Amino acid sequence: MKYKSPKITADGAVFKDGKILLVKRKNDPFRGKWALPGGFVEYGEKTEDAVVREVFEETNLKTKIIDLVGVYSNPDRDPRGHTITVVYLLEVVSGDLCGGDDAMDAKFFELDMLPVLSFDHDIVIKDLVRRKK
Repeated sequence: MKYKSPKITADGAVFKDGKILLVKRKNDPFRGKWALPGGFVEYGEKTEDAVVREVFEETNLKTKIIDLVGVYSNPDRDPRGHTITVVYLLEVVSGDLCGGDDAMDAKFFELDMLPVLSFDHDIVIKDLVRRKK
């Protein structure tokens, strides 16, 4: 019997002046849609290292972890298959914002003017907003 297991990703929530950082996806699924920056955890890599690496690759921003936001594990959250994401709140340390790697673009959005989001990132952002209150 072959054992199936979910893939693990790490996503970063970065705020600046009350706005949240999103990236425009370059690849499917959700090509051309916006998402929190993040991606797959590599074998042997900690989720904490993965989120900092992925956010840098997609936005050119060096960040540090402030807090754990949560773990999102709905088996239907990613059309490629069961994927669990660990979401961290990050703070920018340095860098000039620009889209890179898997991102066509990267920019900050007002929380009340968000574009259509990929995956379950609308739920993640609602959780973040609720937490900030």
